[in-house]
Parts: sequence; C-alpha cells; structure tokens
Amino acid sequence: MEQEKAQEIVKLYQDWLTAWNNRNAAEMSNLFAEQGNLIGFDGSQISGRKELEETLSTIFAHHATASYVALIREIRFFSPDTAWLKADAGMVPSGGTDINPAFNAVQSMIAINVDGKWLVSILQNTPATFYAAPELKDKMTDELRQILADNN
Repeated sequence: MEQEKAQEIVKLYQDWLTAWNNRNAAEMSNLFAEQGNLIGFDGSQISGRKELEETLSTIFAHHATASYVALIREIRFFSPDTAWLKADAGMVPSGGTDINPAFNAVQSMIAINVDGKWLVSILQNTPATFYAAPELKDKMTDELRQILADNN
C-alpha cells in the first residue's frame, strides 16, 4: 500500500514539473492544496491557489522560463495522508540544450491527501550551491545531464 502511495506522490511531483515545463499556471495551481505554498529559488513566496495561478501566469507571460529536469532522491510518509519528497533539480534555459549548474536546486515537496486526492501543500526550491564541496555540485549536474540525455 505504501508503494502505491509513493507512486502517487511521484506522479504529483512529475505532474508539477510537467505543468511548469508547459508553462501552464492553471494546471500548476490545481495541483496545490487551497492554502498551498510555493517558495521559489530566490526566496520568493506564493501562498494559495489563486495567488499561485495569478503570479505564475504573469511570469509565464513575460519571461522565457527554463525547463526542469529532476531526480527524485527520497519519499517519506509522516502519516497516511502526509508525505515528503526530496529531489535534485536542474534547469535548461529556454532555447538551450544543457543544464545551467548555477540554477541547480534541491526541491522539497510536502504532499497531503485531501478527500482522496494528493495535493502539494508546500514546494520549496533551495539553491544547490555546495560552497564547501563543489564536487557535489558537479556530481549533481552530471546526474541531471544523464537524465536529460535519457529523456531526449
């Protein structure tokens, strides 16, 4: 049963990545709980579905956003209806073909089950700068580049 739930959490995260990569703010916001929160790479914070859709619609309309490539590292369940996912993520600039390591991140997603549907409660992007261990940044980038190559 937990394996089945883990697959649902993976799907939720992958749907979020797909919605971002398709620049679809409505689809992204529908994946969030009503009072869900998104914490951006730069520390910006968006609260609630309505603000999420409005803010992302504006961003997508005015900026050529990069696409995500991600590697899920871990999923944990804190209760039957609360899960945490951790992933490494890289971004391919719009029109580009390679990951820009300066924008590598560790993403944390808290998902909650609301009336039988898994939704994002919190999604946080943390810059993966690895100041004290630059070889870890190189390793992450190499792994993400492999995923990018496998998907093309």
